[in-house]
This record gives sequence, structure tokens and C-alpha cells, in this order.
Amino acid sequence: MPLWRWPDILVLMEGLAITRQALARRGRRLEYFTIAWNSVEGIVGVVAGIIAGSISLVGFGVDSFIEVISGCALLWRMSVDAEEDQRERIEQITLRIVGTCFLALAAYVGYEAIRNLIGQKPPEHSLAGIVLACAALIVMPVLARAKRRVGTQLKSAAMKADAKQADFCMYLSAILLGGLILNAVVNLWWADPISALVMVPIIAKEGVEGLRGDPCCD
Repeated sequence: MPLWRWPDILVLMEGLAITRQALARRGRRLEYFTIAWNSVEGIVGVVAGIIAGSISLVGFGVDSFIEVISGCALLWRMSVDAEEDQRERIEQITLRIVGTCFLALAAYVGYEAIRNLIGQKPPEHSLAGIVLACAALIVMPVLARAKRRVGTQLKSAAMKADAKQADFCMYLSAILLGGLILNAVVNLWWADPISALVMVPIIAKEGVEGLRGDPCCD
């Protein structure tokens, strides 16, 4: 290669490095937002669920705290993006941590939902839960799309998996909203635990994939 071409190549490589750094910073900003949003969402969901006696609402709140854990792990991942030899190891650790949390959540939601069905325990109406589910249905698709874009550009399986978690939260929000509205409008007390049971296989599937270290995003 002619020596006179080296300056151009160096400029190109520097530009690529700057672009990757900018993407990593964008990823960190997305995770800061994820942590803040899900912390509030989790507190509101758990408190409103306990007050209303809604297991699906409590489960939704606990899921938000799991996403906080995932957000913290992704912050770690984005902070060492420049260290190429560390990326894959950290992504695998992140996936396994989140997978374990999802399996624990699936077991908890399944147990409480079955107990409420057997005991025929009706939840109270929860306006706060309905508002929370509606807000999540608006925010989560936008957040998932932004994370997926960054994950694709950085070729980060962990960020793509985190984007899928945001999609997953959107699905849970729709299921939760359906159960809460049915209970509020037509007093179908069993809609809440049934909605919670619908969540269980979805949550468990994500947990198993996480423990296997699968990217969950192909």
C-alpha cells in the first residue's frame, strides 16, 4: 500500500472509533432512562398492586425492578465497549443474571396466580394500574426501537436482548391492561390471575434463554 494513503486510512479509523464512542454514549443514556423509568414503574406497580390485591400488577412491578438490574448490567457493558476483549464475557454475564431473575419472577407470578384462582380472591379496581399500563404501552415501544438500533450498530447481543426486554414489557403491559379493565368494567375477578398466568410462560422462556446465554434477538 502506498505510504501516501496511510494518513487517509488513519483518519477513517479515527472516525469509526469516534462513531462507536458516540453510540456507546447513546446506549448509556438509554440505560440511564431505563433505570429511572423502571424504578418509578416498579414502585408504582408494586404499591398499587398490593393495595388492589392484584397479582398481575405486582408481577408487573417486580418485572420493572428486573429491568433495572438489566439496565445496570448494560451500563457496565457500555462502559467497557472500547475494551473489545471484555465485550462478549460481559454480555454473557448480563444475559445469565437477567435470565435467573426472570425465572424467579415466573415462579412467583405462577404461584400467586394459582393461589388466587383457587381461593377465588377478587382484586380491587386499580385506576393507578390502568394508567401505569397505558404509559408503558406508549414508552416501551419507543425505547425498544432506540435500543435495537444501538445494539445493531454496535453488534451488541446484550443491547439487542435488552431491547427485547422492553418489547416484552410492552406485551406484559397489554396483558395487564386487559385484565385490569375487565375487572373494572365487568367485574371479572378471575381476569387478573388469568392474565398473570398468561405472563408465566413468556417470562420463563426469556429466563431459560438468558441462562443459556442466547442473544434472544436474532
